[in-house]
Amino acid sequence: MWLYLVALLGLYYLLRWYRERQVVSHLQDKYVFITGCGSGFGNLLARQLDTRGLRVLAACRTEEAAEQLKAQASHRLETVTLDVTKAENITAVTQWVKERVGDRGLWGLVNNAGICQPAGPNEWLTKQDFVTILDVNLLGVIEVTLSLLPLVRKARGRVVNVSSILGRVSLYGGGYAISKYGIEAFSDSLRPLKSRPSACLSCRRELAHFGVKVAVIVPGHYRTNMTNTERVLQNVQIMWDNVSPEIKEIYGQKFLASYLKIISEKHMAACSLNLSEVTDCMEHALTACHPRTRYSAGWDVKLLYLPLSYMPTFLVDAVVSWGLPRPDKAL
Repeated sequence: MWLYLVALLGLYYLLRWYRERQVVSHLQDKYVFITGCGSGFGNLLARQLDTRGLRVLAACRTEEAAEQLKAQASHRLETVTLDVTKAENITAVTQWVKERVGDRGLWGLVNNAGICQPAGPNEWLTKQDFVTILDVNLLGVIEVTLSLLPLVRKARGRVVNVSSILGRVSLYGGGYAISKYGIEAFSDSLRPLKSRPSACLSCRRELAHFGVKVAVIVPGHYRTNMTNTERVLQNVQIMWDNVSPEIKEIYGQKFLASYLKIISEKHMAACSLNLSEVTDCMEHALTACHPRTRYSAGWDVKLLYLPLSYMPTFLVDAVVSWGLPRPDKAL
């Protein structure tokens, strides 16, 4: 019996491997728009797709970053400056994209732009700290997607949203995890669910009727500008300096020192340098005939965080809080 099960499992993975190796034809004629190309995953993906021959439209936060990217790529790659928190900027960039893709439409939209600071204990944060992250990581993604969706629909293309393992397990406070949970929900509302009855036109079936496929990328910990240790430490210190005397008394200087030590000693050690593990997933989602609906990038995601997300809540709480400092006034 076990032999049959192993054989069936092997056959399943063989068939999946064969399907996922099939590549979309005429890639050189397809346009892909990527946000957050100034550094990190977006920058590497833009250059990676450019070498594959796709027509990359790369959005950067600053003109300086856009010029640097252009200098590293072929003449096919075009750049534009975009602040995803500004509606008028998104409108202008949508028109810019439309002028370039024409009647072919936009094959791929990669929502990669994001920020992760400020982050820390929730009591150290203000409402504006949450708003700052949500404006970029969630509301910005929604507005960019809605603006470019007609062009993606015309090409029967792909929407690739970058989530995070913090969209499955909240490891610390702040707006980042909240925004990534939101990305998961937004992506699910766009993605088809074949098991639903055809009469159900809401939820994940929205784009299935138009041949548009939606994929979610779930990266683990990687070393990018967002995870720069010096920047994270500076952010924590600024938050601490701005909290009330009451909060400082509750947590205490010992908690702060331990918290900063954990960040400085363990934060970067947990971050992988191999960003291509993430961009390879993005590339597959854009170029494969049969892309996955979800990609887990990094062994920490596959072996730790995804299994953890399915465990009972009390066990997750115990694992996540293990080794963290305790406030001075803790019970």
